[in-house]
Amino acid sequence: MLNKIISKCKVSTLTHNYYTNCADIPKNDWNAITGDNDKCIFYSLAYLKIVEETLAENIEFKYILFYKKNTPVAFAITQLFKFNSDQLKLHEFPCKWSDSVKNKLISNIDVSILTCGNLFACGEYGFKYNKEHIDATIAFEGLSNALRELRQSENDNKPSFILLKEFWPKSFSESDQIKSYDFREFEIDVNMVLQLENWTTFEDYLASLRTKFRTRVKSVLKKSASLIVKEFSAQDIENYKNDISNLYSSVLKNSDFKIGEQNITTFKNLRATFSNDFIFKGYFLNEKLIAFSTAFLFDGILEANHIGIDYNYNKSHAVYQRMLYDYVHIAINKKVKELRLGRTAEIIKSTVGAKPVNMKLYVRHRNSISNTLLKPLIELISPSDYEIRNPFKIQQA
Repeated sequence: MLNKIISKCKVSTLTHNYYTNCADIPKNDWNAITGDNDKCIFYSLAYLKIVEETLAENIEFKYILFYKKNTPVAFAITQLFKFNSDQLKLHEFPCKWSDSVKNKLISNIDVSILTCGNLFACGEYGFKYNKEHIDATIAFEGLSNALRELRQSENDNKPSFILLKEFWPKSFSESDQIKSYDFREFEIDVNMVLQLENWTTFEDYLASLRTKFRTRVKSVLKKSASLIVKEFSAQDIENYKNDISNLYSSVLKNSDFKIGEQNITTFKNLRATFSNDFIFKGYFLNEKLIAFSTAFLFDGILEANHIGIDYNYNKSHAVYQRMLYDYVHIAINKKVKELRLGRTAEIIKSTVGAKPVNMKLYVRHRNSISNTLLKPLIELISPSDYEIRNPFKIQQA
């Protein structure tokens, strides 16, 4: 029964169980925490099962269920992964670090990190608690103790860091509770988010833009007019898996920072399982697949996810910019409240209308002395500088 419960212990007023396989998680207990109104795909056992099955070769997954007496009140999703210095382009790090910080940390880059969150999505997808049963103080006390116990349970290659990622500003007053347990906070690059107005068509969106930016859209659409955009089925993903893999790899090679890689089988299984709630679009030029985009649709949100591009065509056919406008088009058609475009490329995303939202992470070193030394280093981390544009005639709130 190695894959079932591996521990149960007392944590404050809570008890918690660990699971190494999401198939062993009590479904009713897990779903009782999310509730009927929470439609977040990233919390669903169906999503976790797909990610676990397709990525377990490089990432170790564990799940924690918390109980108050016999009532399930919270869960945590964790991944243990090895971080290698080859995954960093230190001269183009996504957060501005001084050279001294880079030099001090480079010797510690090749370590294992226990993450509470989702390595493949940007947002609060690692910890959920029922606020009707427990408050933030109890919830984050339980989380801290459970994560530290989980780190200690690793017999080989104990994680050097515990990382909690990423929290939205509306949650800071709650998530800051974790700082009482020697976790250090720091901000990362902003998430670019477009709040959708009362647009019913893409033409309504265009009409809300200032002339300069409306002209920009028309230029992008003209450059990309020869592209054929196709909605991919699971079978299409299978048929084009080699091309998709190459396109995805080309984007990763241009990334400043990467933690693991999605398996193309993950895309296929997500499409088969979530149907229209996982959107996969292929971009063809003269019958050749030159790009793809993915997005998740849930709870009034369209969340842009992974993309792949053949950069030989990006400038001449405005591929990436076309993708951004297509995301806006999808968001309007799906009648969502907001479009989350993720981190990086702040300027170009702001020309679409997205605005920066600060996000916060928390980190703790396994050694108390090293954790104390970590504080001044963390304080030197700041998000990358960026500029934003306002494309709208009337400034959005």
